[in-house]
Amino acid sequence: MSFKSRVLITGGAGFIGSYLAELFIDRDWDVVVMDNLITGDLGNIDHLMGQQGFQFFKQDVTEYIHVPGQIDAILHFASPASPIDYQIYPIQTLKVGSLGTHKALGLARSCGAKFLLASTSEVYGDPLIHPQPEEYWGNVNPIGVRGVYDEAKRFAEAMTLAYHRAHGVDTRIARIFNTYGARMRLDDGRALPNFVCQAIRGEDLTIYGDGSQTRSFCHVSDLVEGIWKLLHSDTTSPVNLGNPTEIPIVDFARKVLKATNSSSELKNQPLPEDDPRVRQPDITKAQDVLNWQPKVTLDEGLGLTVPYFEKKIRESGTESSTLSES
Repeated sequence: MSFKSRVLITGGAGFIGSYLAELFIDRDWDVVVMDNLITGDLGNIDHLMGQQGFQFFKQDVTEYIHVPGQIDAILHFASPASPIDYQIYPIQTLKVGSLGTHKALGLARSCGAKFLLASTSEVYGDPLIHPQPEEYWGNVNPIGVRGVYDEAKRFAEAMTLAYHRAHGVDTRIARIFNTYGARMRLDDGRALPNFVCQAIRGEDLTIYGDGSQTRSFCHVSDLVEGIWKLLHSDTTSPVNLGNPTEIPIVDFARKVLKATNSSSELKNQPLPEDDPRVRQPDITKAQDVLNWQPKVTLDEGLGLTVPYFEKKIRESGTESSTLSES
């Protein structure tokens, strides 16, 4: 008699977590999703509810975690991840990075499970080295408005490797760069949802600063494949996962206007505190160790993503009169 492997995904009702749940189900794993739903959405995993081998627990991972039965892997993705979210929930963000990571690592240790931490490119802060390799220690303001997220993830990385060194837990760390796709929340404070929603509604696109700051956007389908490969690798040190194609924010905004066929204009606003000037992953390690690199171009990814936002905005009744009549 054969038994399926079983994974626990904390934050599994969130944007990336829901795609991971889907991927593991498709690859014949049993999946347990745990989420307190402060930023997650049950709508992201509705299609998995009722499937054999899938379970959902509404629970705060900063509290005691217990999951009956075997657990072979834990993917710790629980955390607010957008600037709006972690400024609304600063204490919760710090707690899930510290207490939540501690609880999830404790469960991994007791179950003998692999543990994969969803870290972030934000550990590099406003980088002084470009592009950013894993060896770079970062340039982070620990007491700035972004510090609650940046430092929570830096602490989570330290805790993860401490459990690996002190207790022999089999750990992985994914440093995730800007990722996008369907199931992102409307107007969540990140560049893509903001631009796409504004363009569809016929509003001016908000460009912070002069728009010369750069980002590198990875489609979620590429990212989750990288997560899968990282989990099944034998590397315990951090690995950058993202698309190395760098683009200035102002040029990205113009791509969104084209993808949405919008006549909106660009409107400049002051640059937020500690907003990184550049962001581009060095993915040499992922290429060498995981044989991974992204395949979806930004134009292709926008083509996959924009229809989702158009549908959600129609359902919310917030499209502009001009666009709704077209």
